[in-house]
Order: sequence, then structure tokens, then C-alpha cells
Amino acid sequence: MKIGILAITAGGKRLAADLAAIMEGALLVQEEGVAQTLARYWREMDGFICIMATGIVVRAIAPLLQGKEHDPCVVVVDELGRHAVSLLSGHLGGGNDLACRVAALCGGEPVITTASDTLGLVSLDLWAKAQNLVCESKQGLTRASARLVNTGSLTLYAEGHIASLPRGLVPVAGPELADIVVTCRLGEYGSAVVFRPKNLVVGVGCNRGVPVAELHQACGELFREQGLSTLSIRNLASIDLKDDEIGLLAFAQELGVGIDFFNKDELNRVAGVAVSEAALHHVGAVGVAEPAALLSAQSNDLLVGKRKWHNVTMAVARANCTLSEQDLVLQDI
Repeated sequence: MKIGILAITAGGKRLAADLAAIMEGALLVQEEGVAQTLARYWREMDGFICIMATGIVVRAIAPLLQGKEHDPCVVVVDELGRHAVSLLSGHLGGGNDLACRVAALCGGEPVITTASDTLGLVSLDLWAKAQNLVCESKQGLTRASARLVNTGSLTLYAEGHIASLPRGLVPVAGPELADIVVTCRLGEYGSAVVFRPKNLVVGVGCNRGVPVAELHQACGELFREQGLSTLSIRNLASIDLKDDEIGLLAFAQELGVGIDFFNKDELNRVAGVAVSEAALHHVGAVGVAEPAALLSAQSNDLLVGKRKWHNVTMAVARANCTLSEQDLVLQDI
């Protein structure tokens, strides 16, 4: 985590130098005025420690703010280190953790004002991130977070296994009973907030020179027909002979996922897949899409068997998805 440290007064600069010396990834960045320095480094840093009055920082960052998904965290500290205030991006940006870390180093107190933390409830956005879940609706997540704070609990239904849930989330037996639904399947879930688990692996076999547009079209058709959300795609998988296939690489990049590649011997060891005479002839493997998807998912759950288009073959395997209580132990910064 890259942390920029700024200070104004002589005492503040001494504290800034001390923190920069002992915090990994932290460095002094102030070369000019506060507003100018923050604007210059706003997109380069994961967070800032500002040793000065809160009002100065508020006025300086106001023109820079875009949203909690994009803004770095900001912690404001007095020059004696008595209080470390998590001012911005307390959850997703790590501001609350940074404030606690700074307070511990200074012998002071962290000041955390996010409602879920003060009430001892789970932060839904942080919990979802830790569980590798993607919320379909930013507005829905905001509403659910507010309801959790106001009522103290939310009901949750998940297709996968639930090992444990954090305080404030209560498991229920069906989606019709839930405030939060965790599923890779499309459907009508009423007023529930839908989280998509990243647990689907798309196995891909393709001809040389396949256009990226055809890969997108095939994937879109397959997921719509099967009632699956593309937000649940964890990664792609294929044979290692395709590790330089331009269209396939571009397809993964545009989806924002990686690709696992396997050699023919690995693919041939996967049992229970449909044998492809074409794959045997061209690459020496019993198949590509199905065995690659299963190998990558490390499961036997072939959710969608292979389907063939002109230049593309695809299959979908489902990886294990187990929800658990988030570990709230502070991470090293």
C-alpha cells in the first residue's frame, strides 16, 4: 500500500518523518501547498496521512473526490499523534485500518465514524470483497448497508456453502426470504440485493485467428441461454497451445479476468468429459473446453457442457464457493 504523508507545522513534520521511516510503503510527498500536493499524487497513492487540521484537508480534497470505489483513503492526524481520524474511504480504501495503524504507532486513538464499525456490525462492501462477491447494484448495496445499520440484521440466502457469517447476517432457507441473495443465476429476486460469486470458469476451445467479437458473442449467448450472470466469471481456461491466441487473450483482458492454460496430458486425465474427435485430431486432447474448465475450477461440477459455434467451443464449470465470517484482524500496511 503506497501512502503519502503531508505535514505543515514543525512538529507535524517531525512526526511525518518518523512515520515515513517506520511504515512500509510510506513516503513524504509534500513539495508545495497541501492542495497542490494532494492533486498531484491523488491517483498515484493508495492513501494519505495528513498531519494538520481537518478543515485544511477537507477543503483540499473536495475538488478531487469521485467516489469510494476510486478515491484513496485519507487519515488526518494532529501533530502530537493523539488522534488519527479516518476521513475518507474508510472501508474499501482501507482508511479505518490505516487510522488504527497510525494511532498504534503514535500511541494515540483512532477515530472511526463509519456506522457499521461503531455498532460492531459487518461492513457489507468489505465482506463482499473478502468473499470475492460482486454486487449487481451500487444503490442496492447502499440501501442494504443502511438497513443493516438501522435494524441490526439482514437475512441472506446463498447457493454455495455457508461455513459462518459475520454478526448482522442471518442465513435463511430460500431466496424469497432473503434481503441478500448470493447466486450466479439470473432471476427475479424481489427487493433483495444480489451478489454474484466469482465461481464460474469458462473453458474455451477456438480456431486460430478467432475474432474477439465472436468470443464475446458466444459467451453472451451461452450465459443468457443458461440463465447465468457474466459477473460470476472468475477466469477462462484453455489448452496451452492457445497461450498466444490474440483474440482469446483480448477477450480475457476485456472481461477483466485471467486464463489458465493446461497441456494435452493434463486435459486427457480428466474423466467424464465428452470426447471431441476434432480436438483429438488437431491438438491430441480428448477435449479442451470441458476438461480445461474442470481443471481450472478444481471441481467435478460441469455446470454447462460444451457448446460449439463456428470458431469457438465453450463450457462452464463451477468452483466451490464457501462463505465465511470475515477476519477483521488488521492487515499490515
